[in-house]
Amino acid sequence: FKTENRRMKIRDKILIQKFYIIVFNGIFLALGLMLLIFGVWLLFDRSDFFSVLFSSSKNQPVPYISCILLGIGSAITFTSVLGFLGSVLEIKRLLVTYMSFQILVFVTQMAILVLIFVKKEEVHNQWNNRIDEVISEYGNESLAEQEPVWNILNAVQHKMECCGRYNVTQWARNKNKENSTQIPCSCTKSSLKKWFCDVSRDSAYSMGCEEHLSTWFENNVLILTAVIISLLITQILLITLTGQLLRNIRKNNIWPNE
Repeated sequence: FKTENRRMKIRDKILIQKFYIIVFNGIFLALGLMLLIFGVWLLFDRSDFFSVLFSSSKNQPVPYISCILLGIGSAITFTSVLGFLGSVLEIKRLLVTYMSFQILVFVTQMAILVLIFVKKEEVHNQWNNRIDEVISEYGNESLAEQEPVWNILNAVQHKMECCGRYNVTQWARNKNKENSTQIPCSCTKSSLKKWFCDVSRDSAYSMGCEEHLSTWFENNVLILTAVIISLLITQILLITLTGQLLRNIRKNNIWPNE
């Protein structure tokens, strides 16, 4: 009777632990899919300013960032499948493999989190330098392949009612105008579909776009950081629960059926 009672208690623990592993594994999978979608979005979305901005640049951090996110997202998806199968079917080898992958992914994500904080300022500076470069090249007829970048810059300036990265005077650097007084039509309320308009600088938007662009950049970094931290916390819980489940499965197999 005592043996049977002990087996029932262990089985109850196993069922509870399996339930929590499935729940947290589902959260883990959802967060991993978010990273996967974020990576695909960066790689293929051509309506996003950040992606298009670096698509024709010599310095292209976007493909590297996308590949890292796609790699981590795929690893999390694969690991989650192992977790579901191992916990539901109570297969010890799968659970051990699952824990090993969890630890590997955990260490990789810690490295990425450190990299985000170390490289964030560098990427932000590259971002600002690239915007300045685009402003200098804007309207150059020999650089027709850059038009998607210019169109998105126009959309940002028109929608946010801003002009240049820091202000309208930055457009004095552009050498592709017919005369020095011209500014982009998107820097005004004009609806003309031209690169430049003959209007005075007094009628242009006075505020630069840097604040809006920096806010967008910081928000995306913050979202990415929050997802990774959430993944790390979830993984700590999953590794702990999986270890406990393995111990209880072993205990359950030790007691003879009576």
